[in-house]
Amino acid sequence: MAARDVLTKNQLCVLEKLEAASGPLSAYTLLDQLRERGFRAPLQVYRALDTLVKSGFVHRLESLNSFVACAEPHDHSHSMTAFAICDTCGQVTEFSDHDVGHRLDEWVRSTGFAAKKAVIEFRGTCAKCRAEAA
Repeated sequence: MAARDVLTKNQLCVLEKLEAASGPLSAYTLLDQLRERGFRAPLQVYRALDTLVKSGFVHRLESLNSFVACAEPHDHSHSMTAFAICDTCGQVTEFSDHDVGHRLDEWVRSTGFAAKKAVIEFRGTCAKCRAEAA
């Protein structure tokens, strides 16, 4: 993960909004929340998000077309990162496991496939929502 001190003002604003959010945010929700800070166009948000994702500060949740701040410092190039997304409350839990990531990498390579990107998302119900429903 890159250092925060190299982030631009816009990148830092987007990152701070995501870190303060209780759940994932879409680019347009971010734009609405950042208008008071001078954001006027979706491109400002998308440029900031692109850099933040590439730098490892933010993850894009493919199934929700939204973004979350990285929950923990880890090396994104060497470990598998997966997300558990609660369909009831929207909570997103990030987890990373080097051994699982390594095994998946080996399996993919053994098939001859050249992977560029992998996103693993589990959709379901978190423990809190399951307990409340019981």
